[in-house]
Amino acid sequence: MSLFNKLVVSTLPFIPKPIVGQVSKRYIAGEALTDAVRTVKALNGSKCLATLDLLGEDISAKEEAVTTRENVLQMYPVIVANELDSNVSVKPTQLGLRLNKQLCYENIRTIAEKAELVGNFLRIDMEDATTTEDTLEIYQRLRSEGLKRIGVVIQAYMRRSESDIRSLAKIKANIRLCKGIYNELPSIAIKDRQGIRDNYLKLLRLAFEEGCYVGIATHDDYLIEQSYPLIKQFGLSKEQYEFQMLLGVREEARNVIVAAGDRLRVYVPYGKQWYAYSIRRLKENPAMAGYIAKAMFGLK
Repeated sequence: MSLFNKLVVSTLPFIPKPIVGQVSKRYIAGEALTDAVRTVKALNGSKCLATLDLLGEDISAKEEAVTTRENVLQMYPVIVANELDSNVSVKPTQLGLRLNKQLCYENIRTIAEKAELVGNFLRIDMEDATTTEDTLEIYQRLRSEGLKRIGVVIQAYMRRSESDIRSLAKIKANIRLCKGIYNELPSIAIKDRQGIRDNYLKLLRLAFEEGCYVGIATHDDYLIEQSYPLIKQFGLSKEQYEFQMLLGVREEARNVIVAAGDRLRVYVPYGKQWYAYSIRRLKENPAMAGYIAKAMFGLK
């Protein structure tokens, strides 16, 4: 990271919100579901699949969890009405996990039942390490109750992930495999870049061996390139896996994957909680510092 980028990242909290908003437009569909629908239609038009992702996490009251649940439930009829090729993603903490695990389970179950009813799908996202055990427990419980149109996320930098995949493989879980973004302790998470890459490919191989459908969620060229020999080795058809990326990130690489005929799903975040999400994205991608500087000084 250049000294200039470090400086911009360190001053993010002091940058005017409108400037952050201007830069974040590439990462976020907008504040309303209608904005997200418009974005998904454009993605579908370019042969990409999508996932609708209502921004927000770590709510502090039961009423907020219920409101989030109702807002998420609205997505499914909208997807059907607009004939979108999209599913839905939720974070357990936005549905009450830190308040009460049973409350969170009930909220997620209600959404999963809606996904089953309309023939769609629900992805339960993974958050920091304090939520991992509860998130997997909720997922396993829902699957044991007969709900099949749900998937979960495994983070490659977590040392426990191999064991988790072996457990999930018993029910042929639908897994989104990503590197992981939270700042975890070295005792529970791999910290070096190549170590995370190596573990990612180890976990991907294991999931394929066990017959799991995997969303290969990465923007890393190395991981994308190394995924193809594994796909070939296991003789997978293009309906047995997909690549996944975030809105506004590595669009050139995204286009190459789609042009090759592979399924690629784009996460489409939207909602009023865009600011916190934007700050996190910008901290993860310091190269965006140049865009912020241009926006601040009105440069093209």
